[in-house]
Amino acid sequence: MAEQDDYPAIDGDLADRIISLDDAEAAQRAASLRAGLGDYDLDAEDLGLLDSLSDDPDAITYLPALPVLAIVGRPNVGKSALVNRIIGRREAVVEDTPGVTRDRVNYKGEWAGRKFTIVDTGGWEPDARGINASVAAQAEIAVDLADAVLFVVDATVGATSTDEHVVRMLRGTKKPVILVANKVDDVRQEADAAALWSLGLGEPWAVSAVHGRGVADLLDKVLKVLPEVSAVAKEEVGGPRRVAIIGRPNVGKSSLLNKTAGEERVVVNDLAGTTRDPVDEQVEIGGKFWRFVDTAGIRRRVHLAQGADFYATLRTSAALEKAEVAIVVMDVSEPISVQDLKIVDLVLESGRALVLAFNKWDILDDERREMLEREIEQDLSHVAWAPRVNISAKTGRHMEKLVPALETALESWDTRIQTGKFNALLAELTAEHPHPVRGGKQPRILFGTQAASRPPTFVLFTTGFLDPQYRRFITRRLREIFGFEGSPINVNMRVREKRQRRS
Repeated sequence: MAEQDDYPAIDGDLADRIISLDDAEAAQRAASLRAGLGDYDLDAEDLGLLDSLSDDPDAITYLPALPVLAIVGRPNVGKSALVNRIIGRREAVVEDTPGVTRDRVNYKGEWAGRKFTIVDTGGWEPDARGINASVAAQAEIAVDLADAVLFVVDATVGATSTDEHVVRMLRGTKKPVILVANKVDDVRQEADAAALWSLGLGEPWAVSAVHGRGVADLLDKVLKVLPEVSAVAKEEVGGPRRVAIIGRPNVGKSSLLNKTAGEERVVVNDLAGTTRDPVDEQVEIGGKFWRFVDTAGIRRRVHLAQGADFYATLRTSAALEKAEVAIVVMDVSEPISVQDLKIVDLVLESGRALVLAFNKWDILDDERREMLEREIEQDLSHVAWAPRVNISAKTGRHMEKLVPALETALESWDTRIQTGKFNALLAELTAEHPHPVRGGKQPRILFGTQAASRPPTFVLFTTGFLDPQYRRFITRRLREIFGFEGSPINVNMRVREKRQRRS
Protein backbone atom coordinates (compact mmCIF):
# COMPACT_ATOMS: atom_id res chain seq x y z
CA MET A 1 0.00 0.00 0.00
CA ALA A 2 1.36 3.42 -0.93
CA GLU A 3 2.40 5.81 1.80
CA GLN A 4 0.22 8.87 2.35
CA ASP A 5 1.37 12.46 2.83
CA ASP A 6 0.53 14.31 6.03
CA TYR A 7 -0.48 17.58 4.41
CA PRO A 8 -4.03 18.91 4.95
CA ALA A 9 -6.85 18.59 2.46
CA ILE A 10 -7.25 21.14 -0.27
CA ASP A 11 -8.84 24.53 0.28
CA GLY A 12 -11.81 24.85 -2.06
CA ASP A 13 -10.88 28.48 -2.80
CA LEU A 14 -7.50 27.35 -4.10
CA ALA A 15 -9.07 25.07 -6.69
CA ASP A 16 -11.36 27.90 -7.85
CA ARG A 17 -8.46 30.35 -8.11
CA ILE A 18 -6.31 28.00 -10.18
CA ILE A 19 -9.05 26.88 -12.56
CA SER A 20 -10.37 30.42 -13.12
CA LEU A 21 -6.91 31.95 -13.58
CA ASP A 22 -6.76 34.11 -16.70
CA ASP A 23 -4.84 32.28 -19.46
CA ALA A 24 -2.82 35.36 -20.43
CA GLU A 25 -1.85 36.06 -16.84
CA ALA A 26 -0.91 32.41 -16.30
CA ALA A 27 1.23 32.40 -19.46
CA GLN A 28 2.98 35.61 -18.40
CA ARG A 29 3.76 34.15 -14.98
CA ALA A 30 5.14 30.95 -16.52
CA ALA A 31 7.32 32.95 -18.95
CA SER A 32 8.77 34.94 -16.07
CA LEU A 33 9.63 31.81 -14.09
CA ARG A 34 11.09 30.14 -17.15
CA ALA A 35 13.31 33.17 -17.79
CA GLY A 36 14.62 32.80 -14.24
CA LEU A 37 16.02 29.40 -15.16
CA GLY A 38 18.67 31.25 -17.15
CA ASP A 39 20.57 31.73 -13.90
CA TYR A 40 20.93 27.97 -13.45
CA ASP A 41 23.08 25.33 -15.12
CA LEU A 42 20.84 23.54 -17.62
CA ASP A 43 21.97 20.68 -19.85
CA ALA A 44 20.99 20.00 -23.45
CA GLU A 45 18.14 17.73 -22.37
CA ASP A 46 16.71 20.49 -20.16
CA LEU A 47 16.85 23.01 -23.00
CA GLY A 48 15.26 20.53 -25.40
CA LEU A 49 12.39 19.97 -22.98
CA LEU A 50 11.81 23.68 -22.46
CA ASP A 51 11.93 24.42 -26.20
CA SER A 52 9.34 21.72 -26.92
CA LEU A 53 6.74 22.93 -24.43
CA SER A 54 3.20 23.32 -25.71
CA ASP A 55 0.03 24.43 -23.93
CA ASP A 56 -2.19 23.04 -26.66
CA PRO A 57 -4.66 20.78 -24.79
CA ASP A 58 -5.04 18.68 -27.95
CA ALA A 59 -1.28 18.19 -28.36
CA ILE A 60 -0.69 14.53 -27.45
CA THR A 61 2.90 13.88 -26.45
CA TYR A 62 4.59 10.64 -25.46
CA LEU A 63 7.67 9.77 -23.53
CA PRO A 64 10.17 8.00 -25.78
CA ALA A 65 9.56 4.26 -26.09
CA LEU A 66 12.74 2.84 -24.58
CA PRO A 67 14.46 0.09 -26.59
CA VAL A 68 14.02 -3.40 -25.14
CA LEU A 69 16.90 -5.80 -24.44
CA ALA A 70 15.98 -9.44 -23.66
CA ILE A 71 18.34 -11.69 -21.75
CA VAL A 72 17.79 -15.37 -22.51
CA GLY A 73 19.56 -18.60 -21.63
CA ARG A 74 19.14 -21.84 -19.73
CA PRO A 75 19.06 -21.98 -15.88
CA ASN A 76 22.15 -21.13 -13.85
CA VAL A 77 24.16 -19.43 -16.57
CA GLY A 78 24.13 -16.11 -14.69
CA LYS A 79 21.31 -14.17 -16.37
CA SER A 80 20.10 -12.53 -13.17
CA ALA A 81 23.64 -11.72 -12.05
CA LEU A 82 24.15 -10.00 -15.40
CA VAL A 83 20.87 -8.09 -14.99
CA ASN A 84 21.98 -6.89 -11.55
CA ARG A 85 25.36 -5.85 -12.94
CA ILE A 86 23.77 -3.87 -15.77
CA ILE A 87 21.17 -2.06 -13.65
CA GLY A 88 23.72 -1.44 -10.90
CA ARG A 89 21.75 -2.91 -8.02
CA ARG A 90 20.79 -6.31 -6.67
CA GLU A 91 17.16 -6.48 -7.76
CA ALA A 92 16.84 -9.68 -9.80
CA VAL A 93 16.84 -12.71 -7.51
CA VAL A 94 20.03 -14.77 -7.75
CA GLU A 95 20.09 -18.32 -6.38
CA ASP A 96 21.80 -21.57 -7.25
CA THR A 97 18.42 -23.26 -7.63
CA PRO A 98 17.29 -23.24 -11.29
CA GLY A 99 13.93 -21.63 -11.96
CA VAL A 100 13.60 -19.16 -9.10
CA THR A 101 10.39 -17.22 -9.77
CA ARG A 102 10.96 -13.47 -9.84
CA ASP A 103 8.45 -10.87 -8.77
CA ARG A 104 9.46 -8.56 -11.61
CA VAL A 105 10.41 -9.18 -15.21
CA ASN A 106 11.16 -5.72 -16.56
CA TYR A 107 13.98 -3.50 -15.32
CA LYS A 108 15.32 -0.12 -16.41
CA GLY A 109 18.95 0.12 -17.42
CA GLU A 110 21.22 2.98 -18.46
CA TRP A 111 24.65 3.08 -20.05
CA ALA A 112 26.61 6.01 -21.48
CA GLY A 113 23.60 8.27 -21.06
CA ARG A 114 21.19 5.98 -22.93
CA LYS A 115 18.27 4.30 -21.22
CA PHE A 116 16.69 0.97 -22.12
CA THR A 117 14.39 -1.71 -20.75
CA ILE A 118 15.78 -5.11 -19.76
CA VAL A 119 13.59 -8.23 -19.87
CA ASP A 120 15.00 -10.93 -17.62
CA THR A 121 13.72 -14.30 -18.84
CA GLY A 122 14.79 -16.22 -15.78
CA GLY A 123 12.24 -17.48 -13.33
CA TRP A 124 10.75 -20.50 -15.09
CA GLU A 125 10.86 -23.96 -13.58
CA PRO A 126 12.44 -26.48 -15.97
CA ASP A 127 10.51 -29.65 -16.68
CA ALA A 128 13.03 -32.48 -16.93
CA ARG A 129 10.88 -34.15 -19.57
CA GLY A 130 10.63 -31.13 -21.81
CA ILE A 131 13.34 -28.63 -20.96
CA ASN A 132 14.25 -27.93 -24.59
CA ALA A 133 10.70 -26.99 -25.49
CA SER A 134 10.31 -24.87 -22.34
CA VAL A 135 13.51 -22.91 -22.91
CA ALA A 136 12.74 -22.34 -26.57
CA ALA A 137 9.17 -21.20 -25.89
CA GLN A 138 10.38 -18.77 -23.27
CA ALA A 139 13.07 -17.43 -25.56
CA GLU A 140 10.59 -16.95 -28.42
CA ILE A 141 8.30 -14.83 -26.25
CA ALA A 142 11.20 -12.72 -25.03
CA VAL A 143 12.56 -12.22 -28.55
CA ASP A 144 9.13 -11.18 -29.81
CA LEU A 145 9.07 -8.42 -27.20
CA ALA A 146 12.64 -7.23 -27.71
CA ASP A 147 14.69 -5.03 -30.04
CA ALA A 148 17.86 -7.01 -29.33
CA VAL A 149 18.81 -10.17 -27.44
CA LEU A 150 21.64 -11.19 -25.14
CA PHE A 151 22.02 -14.99 -25.27
CA VAL A 152 23.92 -16.01 -22.13
CA VAL A 153 25.96 -19.24 -22.03
CA ASP A 154 28.07 -20.62 -19.16
CA ALA A 155 31.58 -20.65 -20.64
CA THR A 156 32.85 -23.05 -17.97
CA VAL A 157 30.31 -25.66 -19.09
CA GLY A 158 30.34 -24.96 -22.79
CA ALA A 159 27.50 -25.25 -25.29
CA THR A 160 24.85 -27.80 -24.26
CA SER A 161 22.08 -29.39 -26.28
CA THR A 162 19.65 -26.97 -24.64
CA ASP A 163 21.77 -24.02 -25.78
CA GLU A 164 21.81 -25.39 -29.31
CA HIS A 165 18.02 -25.80 -29.22
CA VAL A 166 17.59 -22.09 -28.45
CA VAL A 167 20.22 -21.12 -31.04
CA ARG A 168 18.16 -22.76 -33.79
CA MET A 169 15.26 -20.50 -32.89
CA LEU A 170 17.43 -17.39 -32.60
CA ARG A 171 18.91 -17.94 -36.06
CA GLY A 172 15.43 -17.64 -37.55
CA THR A 173 14.75 -14.22 -36.02
CA LYS A 174 15.50 -10.86 -37.50
CA LYS A 175 16.55 -9.44 -34.14
CA PRO A 176 20.24 -8.79 -33.43
CA VAL A 177 21.63 -11.43 -31.07
CA ILE A 178 24.78 -10.96 -28.97
CA LEU A 179 26.36 -14.13 -27.60
CA VAL A 180 27.55 -13.68 -24.00
CA ALA A 181 30.10 -16.11 -22.58
CA ASN A 182 29.60 -15.70 -18.83
CA LYS A 183 31.73 -16.81 -15.87
CA VAL A 184 35.01 -15.91 -17.60
CA ASP A 185 36.64 -14.62 -14.41
CA ASP A 186 40.23 -14.29 -15.68
CA VAL A 187 42.34 -14.46 -18.82
CA ARG A 188 42.98 -18.18 -18.34
CA GLN A 189 39.32 -18.88 -19.15
CA GLU A 190 39.31 -16.91 -22.40
CA ALA A 191 39.77 -20.18 -24.29
CA ASP A 192 36.46 -21.44 -22.84
CA ALA A 193 34.74 -18.41 -24.35
CA ALA A 194 36.43 -18.87 -27.72
CA ALA A 195 35.03 -22.41 -27.94
CA LEU A 196 31.53 -20.93 -28.21
CA TRP A 197 32.21 -19.71 -31.75
CA SER A 198 30.87 -23.16 -32.62
CA LEU A 199 27.31 -21.99 -31.86
CA GLY A 200 27.35 -19.90 -35.03
CA LEU A 201 26.15 -16.65 -33.46
CA GLY A 202 29.35 -14.73 -34.06
CA GLU A 203 31.89 -13.53 -31.53
CA PRO A 204 31.31 -14.63 -27.92
CA TRP A 205 31.65 -11.66 -25.56
CA ALA A 206 33.59 -12.91 -22.54
CA VAL A 207 32.27 -11.48 -19.26
CA SER A 208 32.07 -12.19 -15.57
CA ALA A 209 28.69 -10.93 -14.39
CA VAL A 210 29.64 -11.48 -10.74
CA HIS A 211 32.93 -9.56 -10.90
CA GLY A 212 32.01 -7.12 -13.68
CA ARG A 213 34.82 -8.17 -15.99
CA GLY A 214 34.05 -7.32 -19.63
CA VAL A 215 30.55 -5.98 -18.94
CA ALA A 216 31.41 -2.41 -19.98
CA ASP A 217 32.65 -3.59 -23.38
CA LEU A 218 29.51 -5.71 -23.73
CA LEU A 219 27.26 -2.71 -23.04
CA ASP A 220 29.15 -0.63 -25.59
CA LYS A 221 28.30 -3.35 -28.11
CA VAL A 222 24.65 -3.39 -26.94
CA LEU A 223 24.28 0.33 -27.61
CA LYS A 224 25.47 -0.21 -31.18
CA VAL A 225 22.66 -2.66 -31.96
CA LEU A 226 19.82 -1.14 -29.90
CA PRO A 227 17.71 1.46 -31.73
CA GLU A 228 17.25 4.92 -30.22
CA VAL A 229 13.48 4.31 -30.00
CA SER A 230 11.95 0.86 -29.61
CA ALA A 231 10.37 -0.75 -32.64
CA VAL A 232 8.34 -3.15 -30.48
CA ALA A 233 7.15 -0.86 -27.69
CA LYS A 234 6.37 2.15 -29.87
CA GLU A 235 3.11 3.98 -29.43
CA GLU A 236 0.44 3.59 -32.07
CA VAL A 237 -1.72 6.55 -33.02
CA GLY A 238 -5.21 6.42 -34.46
CA GLY A 239 -7.81 3.68 -34.69
CA PRO A 240 -9.91 2.29 -31.86
CA ARG A 241 -8.64 2.86 -28.34
CA ARG A 242 -6.76 -0.22 -27.13
CA VAL A 243 -7.84 -1.95 -23.93
CA ALA A 244 -5.93 -4.70 -22.11
CA ILE A 245 -8.01 -7.12 -20.04
CA ILE A 246 -5.68 -8.40 -17.34
CA GLY A 247 -5.93 -10.29 -14.06
CA ARG A 248 -4.92 -13.53 -12.44
CA PRO A 249 -6.21 -16.86 -13.80
CA ASN A 250 -9.92 -17.69 -13.60
CA VAL A 251 -11.22 -14.25 -12.65
CA GLY A 252 -13.30 -13.96 -15.82
CA LYS A 253 -11.08 -12.17 -18.35
CA SER A 254 -12.10 -14.37 -21.28
CA SER A 255 -15.76 -14.22 -20.25
CA LEU A 256 -15.54 -10.44 -20.27
CA LEU A 257 -14.08 -10.45 -23.77
CA ASN A 258 -16.65 -12.97 -24.98
CA LYS A 259 -19.53 -10.92 -23.57
CA THR A 260 -18.33 -7.67 -25.14
CA ALA A 261 -17.51 -9.38 -28.45
CA GLY A 262 -20.85 -11.17 -28.56
CA GLU A 263 -19.23 -14.49 -29.45
CA GLU A 264 -17.19 -17.26 -27.85
CA ARG A 265 -13.45 -17.00 -28.21
CA VAL A 266 -11.25 -20.01 -27.31
CA VAL A 267 -7.98 -18.61 -26.02
CA VAL A 268 -6.92 -21.20 -23.42
CA ASN A 269 -4.24 -23.79 -24.20
CA ASP A 270 -3.20 -26.76 -22.09
CA LEU A 271 0.50 -25.90 -22.02
CA ALA A 272 1.39 -22.73 -20.17
CA GLY A 273 3.19 -20.23 -22.34
CA THR A 274 2.62 -21.77 -25.76
CA THR A 275 0.16 -19.03 -26.77
CA ARG A 276 2.65 -16.35 -27.64
CA ASP A 277 0.40 -13.43 -28.59
CA PRO A 278 -2.61 -12.05 -26.73
CA VAL A 279 -5.82 -12.29 -28.75
CA ASP A 280 -7.05 -8.97 -30.14
CA GLU A 281 -10.76 -8.43 -30.73
CA GLN A 282 -12.43 -5.30 -32.10
CA VAL A 283 -15.81 -4.81 -30.45
CA GLU A 284 -18.54 -2.18 -30.45
CA ILE A 285 -19.93 -1.15 -27.08
CA GLY A 286 -21.55 2.12 -26.15
CA GLY A 287 -21.67 3.14 -29.81
CA LYS A 288 -17.89 3.10 -30.11
CA PHE A 289 -15.35 0.63 -31.43
CA TRP A 290 -12.68 -0.62 -29.05
CA ARG A 291 -9.81 -3.04 -29.50
CA PHE A 292 -9.72 -5.45 -26.59
CA VAL A 293 -6.60 -7.47 -25.82
CA ASP A 294 -7.33 -10.62 -23.80
CA THR A 295 -4.41 -12.03 -21.82
CA ALA A 296 -6.12 -15.25 -20.77
CA GLY A 297 -4.66 -18.56 -21.88
CA ILE A 298 -2.36 -19.51 -19.03
CA ARG A 299 -3.18 -22.61 -16.99
CA ARG A 300 -1.07 -23.90 -14.14
CA ARG A 301 0.56 -27.31 -14.42
CA VAL A 302 2.27 -29.17 -11.63
CA HIS A 303 5.65 -29.20 -13.36
CA LEU A 304 5.37 -25.65 -14.67
CA ALA A 305 3.59 -23.84 -11.84
CA GLN A 306 6.23 -21.18 -11.42
CA GLY A 307 6.69 -21.03 -15.16
CA ALA A 308 2.98 -20.30 -15.60
CA ASP A 309 3.30 -17.31 -13.28
CA PHE A 310 6.28 -16.11 -15.30
CA TYR A 311 4.47 -16.53 -18.63
CA ALA A 312 1.38 -14.78 -17.29
CA THR A 313 3.47 -11.82 -16.14
CA LEU A 314 5.38 -11.62 -19.40
CA ARG A 315 2.25 -11.80 -21.53
CA THR A 316 0.51 -9.26 -19.31
CA SER A 317 3.45 -6.92 -19.89
CA ALA A 318 3.15 -7.56 -23.63
CA ALA A 319 -0.55 -6.69 -23.59
CA LEU A 320 0.12 -3.51 -21.64
CA GLU A 321 2.74 -2.46 -24.18
CA LYS A 322 0.04 -2.61 -26.86
CA ALA A 323 -2.70 -0.99 -24.76
CA GLU A 324 -3.67 2.51 -23.70
CA VAL A 325 -5.90 1.53 -20.79
CA ALA A 326 -6.06 -1.63 -18.67
CA ILE A 327 -9.09 -3.25 -17.10
CA VAL A 328 -7.84 -5.19 -14.08
CA VAL A 329 -10.40 -7.92 -13.42
CA MET A 330 -10.79 -9.23 -9.86
CA ASP A 331 -12.98 -12.04 -8.53
CA VAL A 332 -15.13 -10.61 -5.73
CA SER A 333 -15.86 -14.09 -4.36
CA GLU A 334 -12.23 -14.37 -3.22
CA PRO A 335 -10.09 -12.06 -1.07
CA ILE A 336 -7.92 -9.54 -2.90
CA SER A 337 -4.62 -11.40 -3.28
CA VAL A 338 -0.96 -10.46 -3.50
CA GLN A 339 -1.11 -11.49 -7.15
CA ASP A 340 -3.98 -9.03 -7.77
CA LEU A 341 -1.88 -6.24 -6.27
CA LYS A 342 1.15 -7.19 -8.36
CA ILE A 343 -0.95 -6.96 -11.50
CA VAL A 344 -2.15 -3.49 -10.48
CA ASP A 345 1.49 -2.53 -9.93
CA LEU A 346 2.33 -3.76 -13.45
CA VAL A 347 -0.22 -1.27 -14.82
CA LEU A 348 1.25 1.54 -12.73
CA GLU A 349 4.77 0.69 -13.93
CA SER A 350 3.59 0.65 -17.55
CA GLY A 351 2.02 4.10 -17.22
CA ARG A 352 -1.31 2.99 -18.69
CA ALA A 353 -4.72 4.27 -17.64
CA LEU A 354 -6.54 2.02 -15.17
CA VAL A 355 -10.07 0.73 -14.58
CA LEU A 356 -10.87 -1.76 -11.81
CA ALA A 357 -13.54 -4.34 -12.70
CA PHE A 358 -14.91 -6.41 -9.82
CA ASN A 359 -16.37 -9.48 -11.48
CA LYS A 360 -18.97 -12.08 -10.34
CA TRP A 361 -20.88 -9.36 -8.48
CA ASP A 362 -24.09 -11.33 -9.03
CA ILE A 363 -22.99 -14.04 -6.54
CA LEU A 364 -21.86 -11.63 -3.82
CA ASP A 365 -23.65 -11.85 -0.45
CA ASP A 366 -23.85 -9.08 2.15
CA GLU A 367 -21.15 -10.50 4.41
CA ARG A 368 -18.62 -10.84 1.61
CA ARG A 369 -19.54 -7.38 0.27
CA GLU A 370 -18.70 -5.81 3.62
CA MET A 371 -15.36 -7.65 3.76
CA LEU A 372 -14.58 -6.66 0.18
CA GLU A 373 -15.10 -2.97 0.91
CA ARG A 374 -12.62 -3.21 3.78
CA GLU A 375 -10.10 -4.99 1.53
CA ILE A 376 -10.47 -2.31 -1.16
CA GLU A 377 -9.99 0.47 1.39
CA GLN A 378 -6.91 -1.19 2.86
CA ASP A 379 -5.16 -2.78 -0.14
CA LEU A 380 -6.17 -0.53 -3.05
CA SER A 381 -5.94 2.88 -1.41
CA HIS A 382 -2.96 3.74 -3.64
CA VAL A 383 -5.25 3.50 -6.70
CA ALA A 384 -8.34 5.07 -5.15
CA TRP A 385 -8.32 7.37 -8.18
CA ALA A 386 -9.14 4.50 -10.58
CA PRO A 387 -12.76 4.15 -11.78
CA ARG A 388 -14.44 1.09 -10.28
CA VAL A 389 -17.07 -1.01 -12.05
CA ASN A 390 -18.98 -3.87 -10.40
CA ILE A 391 -19.93 -6.35 -13.13
CA SER A 392 -20.90 -9.88 -14.00
CA ALA A 393 -19.12 -10.95 -17.18
CA LYS A 394 -21.23 -14.11 -17.25
CA THR A 395 -24.65 -12.45 -17.12
CA GLY A 396 -23.69 -9.10 -18.61
CA ARG A 397 -24.78 -7.16 -15.54
CA HIS A 398 -23.56 -3.53 -15.51
CA MET A 399 -21.39 -4.09 -18.58
CA GLU A 400 -22.72 -0.78 -19.93
CA LYS A 401 -20.79 1.00 -17.15
CA LEU A 402 -17.49 -0.07 -18.67
CA VAL A 403 -17.59 2.50 -21.46
CA PRO A 404 -17.96 5.63 -19.25
CA ALA A 405 -15.20 4.29 -17.00
CA LEU A 406 -12.88 3.70 -19.95
CA GLU A 407 -13.65 7.09 -21.46
CA THR A 408 -13.01 8.85 -18.16
CA ALA A 409 -9.67 7.09 -17.67
CA LEU A 410 -8.52 7.78 -21.23
CA GLU A 411 -9.56 11.43 -21.07
CA SER A 412 -7.46 11.84 -17.92
CA TRP A 413 -4.59 9.96 -19.55
CA ASP A 414 -4.67 12.42 -22.48
CA THR A 415 -5.03 15.54 -20.29
CA ARG A 416 -2.57 18.42 -20.55
CA ILE A 417 -2.39 21.19 -17.93
CA GLN A 418 -1.36 24.69 -18.97
CA THR A 419 2.16 25.53 -17.83
CA GLY A 420 1.00 28.82 -16.30
CA LYS A 421 -1.72 27.21 -14.21
CA PHE A 422 0.61 24.46 -13.07
CA ASN A 423 3.16 27.00 -11.90
CA ALA A 424 0.43 29.06 -10.23
CA LEU A 425 -0.55 25.93 -8.31
CA LEU A 426 3.08 25.26 -7.32
CA ALA A 427 3.44 28.84 -6.09
CA GLU A 428 0.33 28.55 -3.93
CA LEU A 429 1.37 25.18 -2.51
CA THR A 430 4.92 26.19 -1.67
CA ALA A 431 3.77 29.44 -0.08
CA GLU A 432 1.22 27.63 2.08
CA HIS A 433 3.34 24.52 2.80
CA PRO A 434 7.05 25.07 2.08
CA HIS A 435 9.27 22.04 1.73
CA PRO A 436 10.89 21.09 5.07
CA VAL A 437 14.51 22.11 5.66
CA ARG A 438 16.90 19.21 5.05
CA GLY A 439 20.56 19.38 6.07
CA GLY A 440 20.30 23.10 6.71
CA LYS A 441 18.91 23.77 3.23
CA GLN A 442 15.38 24.21 1.95
CA PRO A 443 14.80 22.95 -1.61
CA ARG A 444 12.85 25.35 -3.81
CA ILE A 445 10.80 24.66 -6.94
CA LEU A 446 12.03 27.00 -9.67
CA PHE A 447 9.71 26.00 -12.49
CA GLY A 448 7.33 23.19 -13.38
CA THR A 449 5.92 21.91 -16.63
CA GLN A 450 3.99 18.98 -18.01
CA ALA A 451 6.56 17.23 -20.19
CA ALA A 452 4.18 14.64 -21.65
CA SER A 453 0.72 13.16 -21.57
CA ARG A 454 -0.16 9.47 -21.89
CA PRO A 455 0.52 9.31 -18.96
CA PRO A 456 0.60 12.88 -17.58
CA THR A 457 4.24 13.45 -16.68
CA PHE A 458 5.36 16.57 -14.84
CA VAL A 459 8.92 17.83 -14.45
CA LEU A 460 9.98 20.09 -11.58
CA PHE A 461 13.19 22.12 -11.81
CA THR A 462 14.37 22.41 -8.21
CA THR A 463 17.34 23.62 -6.15
CA GLY A 464 17.43 20.37 -4.17
CA PHE A 465 15.93 16.91 -3.81
CA LEU A 466 12.23 16.89 -2.87
CA ASP A 467 11.08 14.35 -0.30
CA PRO A 468 8.83 11.58 -1.70
CA GLN A 469 6.16 12.74 0.75
CA TYR A 470 6.24 16.25 -0.69
CA ARG A 471 5.97 14.91 -4.25
CA ARG A 472 2.94 12.85 -3.19
CA PHE A 473 1.49 16.07 -1.76
CA ILE A 474 1.87 17.78 -5.16
CA THR A 475 0.37 14.74 -6.94
CA ARG A 476 -2.62 14.73 -4.58
CA ARG A 477 -3.24 18.42 -5.21
CA LEU A 478 -3.11 17.83 -8.98
CA ARG A 479 -5.80 15.17 -8.63
CA GLU A 480 -7.96 17.29 -6.33
CA ILE A 481 -7.94 20.25 -8.73
CA PHE A 482 -7.69 18.73 -12.21
CA GLY A 483 -9.18 15.28 -11.67
CA PHE A 484 -6.96 12.77 -13.50
CA GLU A 485 -9.44 10.04 -12.58
CA GLY A 486 -8.17 6.74 -13.93
CA SER A 487 -4.69 7.90 -14.90
CA PRO A 488 -1.36 7.56 -13.11
CA ILE A 489 0.63 10.77 -12.67
CA ASN A 490 4.41 10.96 -12.80
CA VAL A 491 6.21 13.80 -11.02
CA ASN A 492 9.93 13.91 -11.82
CA MET A 493 12.66 16.25 -10.62
CA ARG A 494 15.65 17.94 -12.19
CA VAL A 495 17.90 19.33 -9.46
CA ARG A 496 19.91 22.22 -10.87
CA GLU A 497 22.54 24.45 -9.26
CA LYS A 498 22.89 28.19 -9.76
CA ARG A 499 25.41 29.15 -12.43
CA GLN A 500 28.66 30.48 -10.98
CA ARG A 501 29.25 34.10 -11.85
CA ARG A 502 32.51 34.85 -13.55
CA SER A 503 34.66 37.34 -11.73
